[in-house]
Amino acid sequence: MRLEDAIFNWLQIKLVEEGRPDDNAARETVAFFEQVLREDHGLELFAIGNVDDTMYHVNYVKEGKKKTRMIDRESAEQLLVDINANPKYNE
Repeated sequence: MRLEDAIFNWLQIKLVEEGRPDDNAARETVAFFEQVLREDHGLELFAIGNVDDTMYHVNYVKEGKKKTRMIDRESAEQLLVDINANPKYNE
């Protein structure tokens, strides 16, 4: 999995976890992507930084260098929107 994809997937499921604090599957999936980011891509730290009207800024540290990946807000939030719109996930 490419770093860009891993960061995007982590951000999407992180937003689901934050929006659905009782969702154990989301919590487990966040842990999986955090492991991928650490072990496969060597990220030391990663976190959601600034959020504006159009973008999420994901800050991370790789090889001691601070970096930021900007991700379209609508795309990042789409998984949470889809889950919340599906009645079988909201019982």
